[in-house]
Amino acid sequence: MRVLVVAAALLALTVVSVQAQGRGRGQPNEGAPKADNKPKVDEKAYKAALERIPEPKEKYDPWSGARPAEPVKKPK
Repeated sequence: MRVLVVAAALLALTVVSVQAQGRGRGQPNEGAPKADNKPKVDEKAYKAALERIPEPKEKYDPWSGARPAEPVKKPK
């Protein structure tokens, strides 16, 4: 009898948690078509913006602080 009561309690807790997450009943506007909220991408503006980015004068090394400095080579 105790096993049946414990099993029923666990089942009830599971059902309550699923309903709290919104999966137990249908979501509002489920049948309505979805609106396209994404902004349209203008390819010309995108390429123009990429061209305005200046080229770096020296190569960026993100690991420069983790590596020891290279020793200066002496000419022979």
